Amino acid sequence: MRCYFNLVNGHEKILDDVGIEVSDLETATAEALRAIGELRQEEDGAAEEWAGWRLEVVCPEGNVLCSLPLNATLH
Repeated sequence: MRCYFNLVNGHEKILDDVGIEVSDLETATAEALRAIGELRQEEDGAAEEWAGWRLEVVCPEGNVLCSLPLNATLH
């Protein structure tokens, strides 16, 4: 299934118009966590910059499959 990874907060959206193919929601969630980790590594202070944002995994129809806050602790 194709999933898209949109960055959203209460006022703005950064939409993923490419997406990736994944085998299931578990894989999509793992990819979302990896993407959040990459955002955090890009620059110092990224946690403050992304405070209030979340990464939403959505299907082609636009339904949110899962939502992960960018400021949550990764395990």
